[in-house]
Amino acid sequence: MNKATTALIAVAVVAAAAWFFTKTETPTTSMMPGSESALALNRDDGALAEVKVPETFSALATTGKAYFESVCAACHGSVGQGQDGVAPPLVHKIYEPAHHGEAAFMLAPRNGVRAHHWPFGNMPPVQEKLTDAELKAIIQYVRELQKENGIY
Repeated sequence: MNKATTALIAVAVVAAAAWFFTKTETPTTSMMPGSESALALNRDDGALAEVKVPETFSALATTGKAYFESVCAACHGSVGQGQDGVAPPLVHKIYEPAHHGEAAFMLAPRNGVRAHHWPFGNMPPVQEKLTDAELKAIIQYVRELQKENGIY
C-alpha cells in the first residue's frame, strides 16, 4: 500500500470517528430497547418500568440504597424505575451485567454518558464526588434490584 492510500484511509478513519463522537442525534422511540414495553409503561406516575423490590438486601446493597436515594433517585427514580422525560430505568434488560458491566456503572456518574440507548439526552457527570466504595455499594443495590426483576 502506498503512502497516499494509507493517508486517505487514516483521514477516513479520523473523519468517521469525529462524526461518531460529535453527532447529537437523539434516538427515536423506535430505536429504544424494548420500545413497546417502554411505551406501554408510560404510566401516570412517570415511571418507565415496574420494579419489584426484594424483601431484604445484602449489607452492601443496603448501604448502596442510601447513596442511590441521595444521588441517583432524583433522575432514575427511587428504585431505578426511570422517569418519563428525565432518565431511563436502570432496572431494565439493557443494563444487565453482560451489557453494562461494573465499569460502565463506575464511569457514568464520574464522566457522564453520551445518549445512545434512550431519548433523554446526555447524562452529565453527577455533582457529588463518589468514592469507589460508594459506587460499588450503589452498583450492588442496582444489581440486587435487577436480579429480583429477572435481569442477570
